[in-house]
Amino acid sequence: MSRKLAAISLALGAALLAACAGHYGGTSSNTTSFALPGMPDLTITAVGPNATGTVKEELPSEGLGVVHDSHWQANLGGYTQQQFSQALGFAPGTTLTIKNTSMFISHTLNVVGKRTGPPANFPSNPQLSTTPSGGPLKLGYASGVIGPGKSVTVHLMRTGNFLIGCAFHYHSGMQDVIVVHLGATPGPQATKPAQ
Repeated sequence: MSRKLAAISLALGAALLAACAGHYGGTSSNTTSFALPGMPDLTITAVGPNATGTVKEELPSEGLGVVHDSHWQANLGGYTQQQFSQALGFAPGTTLTIKNTSMFISHTLNVVGKRTGPPANFPSNPQLSTTPSGGPLKLGYASGVIGPGKSVTVHLMRTGNFLIGCAFHYHSGMQDVIVVHLGATPGPQATKPAQ
């Protein structure tokens, strides 16, 4: 019995350390679940690379809202890891699913810039393609058109701070930041927009 307790304590301690090692702009959705050997009824969820994550996108005015992120010194909108617009972030090695939650409107996810840190300073008139570029997330990445309810997958191989936007709605507030860094956590969320 004491071996089981020691194994549980060690595993829980490791999971807590992994969960507490956050950096601004990452995600708690980088999770991996595993069962402890000999204890199939106990599952541990740990933060780490090579997990999966999800980004939901929608016009800020459709329901995600806009947040003024003081860290990035910019208004961010149209993309979330949780419920409302926020800075995004994932560990390197994450396979990211980008899901369009709009019921009628198509969107894209394009990387329009890369920064070493704040401020975000989004370009005023970037060239945004609606043709998919393929490959991992990097400067110039384009998801292609993501229809209502559809999704695309991209791999986050390189660390960095990527400025993203929608080719169709960049000037309507669909601008955000994805931080790819080990142990990162999401930024503060926008408040629910008025209906």
